[in-house]
Amino acid sequence: MINNIKKWTLAITGALALNACSDFEEINVNPVAANADQVQVEYFINNSITGAQQNPHVAERAFVLYWKAAGRMDRINSLPVGYYSDGWTNDYFNSISGWLNHAYTAVQIADEKIESGNITEYTNNLKQVARIWRVYLLSEMTDNFGPIAINGYQGENPDFNSVEEVYDFMLTELKQAVADMDEGVTAPSNVQELDPAYGYNFDSWKKYANSMRMRLAMRLSQVDEARAQAEFEDAVSGQFISTWEESFKVAEKPGWDDLTGVMSREWNMQYLSPTLNNLMIGLGGISSEELLPADLHEHIKSEDYFGKKYENHFTTLTNNPSAGYWFDGLHAEIDPRAYEAYIVPGWFDNPEMNRYPSWSPGTTGNTKRNLLNGEEVVEEIDAAFTWNAPSMGDWGEKGSKNQVYSWAGALPRLANRFRNSSSERVFFGAWESYFLIAEAAVRGWSVPHDGQTAYEEGVKQSFGYWNVSSYVEDYLISDDYNRVGTSVNWNHTAEPTDKTVTYINGYNGNEETTTFSYPDNHLYKNGSVKNDHLTKIITQKFIAQTPWLPLETWNDHRRLGLPFFENPAIENSLPNLPALDQSNYTESRQEFFPQRLKYPGNLQNNVPEGYQQAVNHLGGDDSVLTPLWWARPE
Repeated sequence: MINNIKKWTLAITGALALNACSDFEEINVNPVAANADQVQVEYFINNSITGAQQNPHVAERAFVLYWKAAGRMDRINSLPVGYYSDGWTNDYFNSISGWLNHAYTAVQIADEKIESGNITEYTNNLKQVARIWRVYLLSEMTDNFGPIAINGYQGENPDFNSVEEVYDFMLTELKQAVADMDEGVTAPSNVQELDPAYGYNFDSWKKYANSMRMRLAMRLSQVDEARAQAEFEDAVSGQFISTWEESFKVAEKPGWDDLTGVMSREWNMQYLSPTLNNLMIGLGGISSEELLPADLHEHIKSEDYFGKKYENHFTTLTNNPSAGYWFDGLHAEIDPRAYEAYIVPGWFDNPEMNRYPSWSPGTTGNTKRNLLNGEEVVEEIDAAFTWNAPSMGDWGEKGSKNQVYSWAGALPRLANRFRNSSSERVFFGAWESYFLIAEAAVRGWSVPHDGQTAYEEGVKQSFGYWNVSSYVEDYLISDDYNRVGTSVNWNHTAEPTDKTVTYINGYNGNEETTTFSYPDNHLYKNGSVKNDHLTKIITQKFIAQTPWLPLETWNDHRRLGLPFFENPAIENSLPNLPALDQSNYTESRQEFFPQRLKYPGNLQNNVPEGYQQAVNHLGGDDSVLTPLWWARPE
């Protein structure tokens, strides 16, 4: 398989280069057939970075159906219920192999130029950029599949390496690439244009390398803390991404090519996920009245109100704390970023209301749906100006009777600017640097900021991105808990206690009360802790990474079990999650959550020896539920 990928990617390299770089038209040679004097390192880097933005076909499969689902930034019944598609996986595996081929070729061409003396003053720095970018791609691939071939993509079937070996290589490469970068070198403008991230500002690439090294070092925190600490402290002692302007991001554009937005396909609804919803409800103590225009205030409910209860039509067999209820209005308090990222259903004069799918106006123009099918009709629900994120999973008979819980126009969906290819895709935001430093401080490592300072700066960076900075000071001192028992205030670590809430019985209209208990996250400190410093950090990190970095939220959950991920509904059994059943759905266990992607079937068929090496390194079956080496929640 690796050999086949190599041949395939080389066969298309010339076409890709011609599409990406007008300079090749002037040279008028095939870069594969050309010698090292004729080809340029920057063309291969450009092809690799541009390709990795993922064209809409690959993005739908990898970014949306896999990462956003597993990272709980969307409500999708794929990986969260153990489902995968070999076709999706093969598309992504082939694509990232091609991007890696370009990155490896860039390093190879740079080395040949350096050896022959056919260099410019910036050739060495281009090589270091290629090495840094190659590490990102390797990290993406190993965090999806596990064991991969470090020395692949070079014309022969290589040996596969363990995840530990891959991480050792990546950390070493990042350190050496930064050290080998020449100072004071500037690339000419025609070369700068070929770097869609930093325009070949080499200082920015060094900051990205150090921040990436911090990210990867922290990934080892549960399995090799000594190595993690040493690598992290060394990386953070240099310059790292500290402002939005320094973030690694690439502009998207409309159309259908590698730079088209990763969330642009109309048929992917991009729902608010129940995980994110539970993290944001009540968090920060900022009232919806402050966040919304006056004409929406009539829809805001009281703080102790939980919604309308329809236990016969909304699943209750999940540990989602909002299960069984339909919230027939807007919450009294919510994280200020919520209404910026997701648009209230029915708010049609909001320019950020996305109208996909365009061929089905009912999904955006009609938010009234019957709750029940058939002759028995409880009521017709008007979902306009309501806020809900129902659980994923199997709703069984309740789902078949309920026409509103998955109706597109009835649920908050991602803002239009993330759907119309007009944003910048973020690969590393400044907020992540600060949340990593905050976690390192909590672990007692030597870092430039104390935990509270770094944590609060991460929140401020995120609020700045969403243009809600006017709320951040009040937000940071809030002691209010979200639906999973976490508050914002760094100094407020009291654990939440049960509380009394009111609700409307959906069947008779009576107002009733019940005792609400915060869910236990058994993956973290056996469920005994919901509001310590690390939980706060990862909660804020999750919200800040939305919607661009679902792979990282999945990575954090696999590594730490944080933040709280609700189990899929289990009204009927989930064949691909055999450990989860109706006797244990209130618990959190590692085997209830996807851990990786299976290798594509043609790898096993075409390279059986390499495939077996990979599985041996994996230490378990080639399945979605086999944990990676670094995935060790407490």
